Amino acid sequence: MIGELLVVARIAGRACALSALDVKSVIEIGTVTPIPRAPSWIAGITALRSQALTVIDCRRALGLAAGASGWPTDHRAIVVAEGGHSYALLVDAIEDITTAASEAGQVPGGFGPEWSRIATGMVETMAGPALLVDLAALIAGPEGLSSEIEAAA
Repeated sequence: MIGELLVVARIAGRACALSALDVKSVIEIGTVTPIPRAPSWIAGITALRSQALTVIDCRRALGLAAGASGWPTDHRAIVVAEGGHSYALLVDAIEDITTAASEAGQVPGGFGPEWSRIATGMVETMAGPALLVDLAALIAGPEGLSSEIEAAA
């Protein structure tokens, strides 16, 4: 982990780190088309070079309320691939690309169950401490994707 390249973004006021190997690009988010009956954390779909991306609102994926404006404040999104699908992650801000200065440690208490569900550890970076994010857990949403799909069926 030490020396691994990380993308640091702010979600609901917290510094969060994603492995740069999981990040395909950072894009300006254009038009987001809502998807009827989609779970609340799926903001809709958008296009990137003729490829459809599912847009995930990271605050809602954590089970938190939307920001004051209803949307994250950054007009950019982090594009990732997980399980053969592409996603655009809406975050409050994309802060830095940096390296890990420590191994992932235990997440200190007090962050709450929504954070402990998606954080695999706390890592010190050259930009300061950040929660290391489990991408699959974040994308699955607050109750897990399988339970939402079963409920919609």
